[in-house]
Amino acid sequence: MRCLITGGAGFIGSNLADQLVKLGHNVHILDNLSLGKLSNLEQIQNKIQFNKVNICENEKELEKYFSNIDWVFHLAGLVNTEESIRNPKDFFNTNVNGTKNILKAAKNANVKKFIYSASASCYGEVKKYPINENVETDPKNPYAETKLIGEQQVINWSKNFSLPAVSLRFFNVYGPRSISKKGYGAVFSIFLSQKISKEPLTIVGDGNQTRDFVYVNDVVEAMISAAKSKRESSIYNVGTGKEVTINKIANIIGGKKVFLPKRPQEIERSVADISKIKSELDWKPKIQIEEGLKILLNNINT
Repeated sequence: MRCLITGGAGFIGSNLADQLVKLGHNVHILDNLSLGKLSNLEQIQNKIQFNKVNICENEKELEKYFSNIDWVFHLAGLVNTEESIRNPKDFFNTNVNGTKNILKAAKNANVKKFIYSASASCYGEVKKYPINENVETDPKNPYAETKLIGEQQVINWSKNFSLPAVSLRFFNVYGPRSISKKGYGAVFSIFLSQKISKEPLTIVGDGNQTRDFVYVNDVVEAMISAAKSKRESSIYNVGTGKEVTINKIANIIGGKKVFLPKRPQEIERSVADISKIKSELDWKPKIQIEEGLKILLNNINT
């Protein structure tokens, strides 16, 4: 397949690109490198086509990159929750208007499948766990809100404009290349950059809050399964179905810990119900948290 990945030089996008190349697909990447890094693509740089592009600018110019594309994986976006509170306008422009531009280009090119990277942050605090896709959404910050609006656009375009699309709500994704102080705001990114810098691990709140941590290779497999499937206008959780405390992660990584005041709107629990994606896309996670952490720690120690 001819595949286009927006945000393909970023954490998840570059891991997806690696796997698509490995499977023999033709890979095109659009990224403005505000968060992504060309070094993430070093191993496959001669096997892909890269274009430095801002998805918010010149939507007509965007369309040329979609010619003869079969699968579009839309991962480009701003992701830092705290930054979204400081600069909500930028997040709306990128995550909402940028997504609209990509949808329009994909539709005009008659792509075979559009896969959107949504966020489980859209759920907010729920009353019943694990969280399934039918729960009423309650985004708590501009990042979560803009990702949800982006998803709503994707599903609407899929239903109204015959664009075969699927939205995947990622829970807490971790893995190689997630270490960044400016980009992906997951706790792993923060902890590992602190460990590399020999700084104490900063834990917000008491550390007993839980998250559903899913390894990036499993997320990549979910995206490819969604692209290959005949499902359209569908939303799926991508997680493990298991919740892990932040304290457990800190203990496995090791080192001194510092506890910070709880942030406003910080949710206490998060765990995915993944029965729908298991049933409809025949996908399930393979890498347990202990194994994933071991791979990550080996990466930063070599």
